[in-house]
Amino acid sequence: MPTVEITEKNFQQNIEKKGVVLLDFWAEWCGPCKAFAPVFEKASEKYPDVVFGKVDTEAQQELAGAADISAIPTIMMFRDGVLLFRQSGALPAAALDELVTKAQALNMDEVRAELAKHASEHEHGPGCDHDH
Repeated sequence: MPTVEITEKNFQQNIEKKGVVLLDFWAEWCGPCKAFAPVFEKASEKYPDVVFGKVDTEAQQELAGAADISAIPTIMMFRDGVLLFRQSGALPAAALDELVTKAQALNMDEVRAELAKHASEHEHGPGCDHDH
C-alpha cells in the first residue's frame, strides 16, 4: 500500500485504526528525511496491511507541535490507537521490519493492561499523600 499523507484533519482517524500505523514526521529540507523516504516507501509495499503515513512538518506545523516533534525525521508507531514506539532519527530497513513484525505480534490486551497498571502506579505512586 502506498504511503498516506497525514494532516491535522485525518491524523486521529488514522492512528485509531485497527492494526499497525507507522508515521514518519519529515520536511522537504531535511537530508536524513530524504535518505529515509525510500526505506519507508519500500516498507509500505512490503506490509500492505500496515498504514504508512507521512506528516510534512512544514505544512502541518500545528500537528507536529501537538505531537511534540523536536527533531526530524521522527518515527511514531501505533497499534489499535495505542502509541507503541517513538524515535527521532531514521531507522535502517532491518530495524523498521523488526519494529513492524513485533508490533503485529503483540497481544494488545496485555499491552493495555500494562499501560493501565503503569498509569495507576503513577497516579498513586510513592511519596504522594492524597489524604491531606
